[in-house]
Amino acid sequence: MAEIVNLRAKRKQAARQAARKQADENAAKHGLTKAEKALQKARAEQARVKLDGHEREEGHERE
Repeated sequence: MAEIVNLRAKRKQAARQAARKQADENAAKHGLTKAEKALQKARAEQARVKLDGHEREEGHERE
């Protein structure tokens, strides 16, 4: 005798698997590794510090 299967549940399960597969492909294609994220964050912080170093002090306005 055949096993009774809920087709709606099977369709939902298949859709979830397809979405998960697509998400994994997108993450591999567009995502950054932990090291790349750390490097990007360090470079942004370095650029911010360099920019702040060039900031003019208050009170030295041209008259």
